[in-house]
Amino acid sequence: MKIKGWKYVMPLVAILCFACEQELKDPDKEIKYDGPVIENKDVFTLYSDSAKLMIRMKAPVQQEFKNGDGVFPKGFFVEFFQQQGKVTSTMRANYGKQDKGKEVYFAQGDVQVHNILKGEKLETEELYWDRRRRKIYTDKFVKITTPNRVITGQGLRSDQNFDNYTIQKITGVFDLQE
Repeated sequence: MKIKGWKYVMPLVAILCFACEQELKDPDKEIKYDGPVIENKDVFTLYSDSAKLMIRMKAPVQQEFKNGDGVFPKGFFVEFFQQQGKVTSTMRANYGKQDKGKEVYFAQGDVQVHNILKGEKLETEELYWDRRRRKIYTDKFVKITTPNRVITGQGLRSDQNFDNYTIQKITGVFDLQE
């Protein structure tokens, strides 16, 4: 007597035996991808309040993560407006990170803030920008250059336009005029 379909049963048995020999992997122990889910090039973002342009932000690259946070691996440049169409101050950094939930940006690497109206410049290596509260701050070394003097210190609190600022601990004041 001949069994019909026997030629189909043997490969199926071989496959089942092979599958049983492999270990099942725990999905919780697998390495999960936690890198960016979106990468944007030449980013240009506008923020407005009551139909008035308040902030213009540019970045060569922006990476967004699953939780909504963003990274600017090649830095960013921000222009702040107080009067319609007129830039009053700027901020730039070599690297940036955005906490989407808190609307706080972390700027790092040759951070510079310019108050164009007053002719003043802030230089530091790290700076936080709280977009909601319209504040900038750092606990790191700062150097402020005004038309008349250079002031150095540790830590700074200011409005985002770098109009009204306080240095936490002044370490030096150097007059530029003779």
